[in-house]
Amino acid sequence: MNDFQDDIYGWYLENKRDLPWRKTSDPYLIWISEVILQQTRVAQGTKYFHRFINKFPTVKHLASASEDEVLKLWQGLGYYSRARNLHFTAKLIVNDYKGEFPSEYNEILKLKGIGPYTAAAISSIAFNLPHPTVDGNIYRLFSRYYGIETPIDSHNGKNEFYKIAKEIMPTNNPGMHNQALMEFGALQCVPKSPKCTFCPLALSCYASKKGLVKKLPVKTKKIKQSVRYFYFYYIDNGKFTYLEKRMKNDIWKNLYQFPLKETEKELSEMEVINLGIPFGANMKANIKSISTKRKHILSHQILYARIVHVETEALDNFSTKYIRINKKDISKFAIPRLLEHFIEVLNIG
Repeated sequence: MNDFQDDIYGWYLENKRDLPWRKTSDPYLIWISEVILQQTRVAQGTKYFHRFINKFPTVKHLASASEDEVLKLWQGLGYYSRARNLHFTAKLIVNDYKGEFPSEYNEILKLKGIGPYTAAAISSIAFNLPHPTVDGNIYRLFSRYYGIETPIDSHNGKNEFYKIAKEIMPTNNPGMHNQALMEFGALQCVPKSPKCTFCPLALSCYASKKGLVKKLPVKTKKIKQSVRYFYFYYIDNGKFTYLEKRMKNDIWKNLYQFPLKETEKELSEMEVINLGIPFGANMKANIKSISTKRKHILSHQILYARIVHVETEALDNFSTKYIRINKKDISKFAIPRLLEHFIEVLNIG
């Protein structure tokens, strides 16, 4: 067991990436980095991390921000509920913990949006508490090294991996231990084409010795993805256009979008034209163009979207749920990444 740890620690000290959140023990900054990295790879995540802490350097700054400001900075990362949870929890820390991040694992775990992994990362790195972080990198490393064929997405599997992580967790410098294991999985024991030839664990790794590297880890569940068809209406009203705020408990909650018509099946261009302007307004409008279809994949959904470019000089009885904005101000609104692509193509703003 000590050889396993020593080999990984030695590898880590020689190969670890120079990342900004590794230069601090501030629980707020570690929290921000961990939530961002659940969304994206390190290269992109670093940019978001700098943007976030430059705008909100402390938990008090984040708590005092508006939700729109937070969502705008989060734009492009997806899973916007995580951004809303960050904002909610920042306000809770300011109000209930006097602005001080809780220092005990169980207290951290109570915070909205923080699960066992994030709580372990914060408590081990910021407060030197021996709680193991078990993420996808560690599942992969353990399953290969120990030859575990229990599915990582099963209840028994999660318990088995956590038990091992707990057993090898040192009381001395647990934050470095957790980061070393995760970094090893991220850079060395990667999902495809791991660097087994140059791996310090190769002689003792079960999967490497048995030729099972490609078969481990085992995962059983397949995510079912629903299919949705979105038709966004870019209403070109001179200097102005219209947005609506998504309010329901659905994807992109509280983000802004062009007026949307969702259908159960894909429509042909003629069917889109025959719909007219489906928002209950008496509009004298011209459909200038209909974009090509764009596919957008989310974890549980596949979206097919098109933009209907509508030109109009006057709007009568247009619903008050739509917000008229100056086109040049569109960048001020938090908008789903899918729509960003269309806005860039249309050169709006």
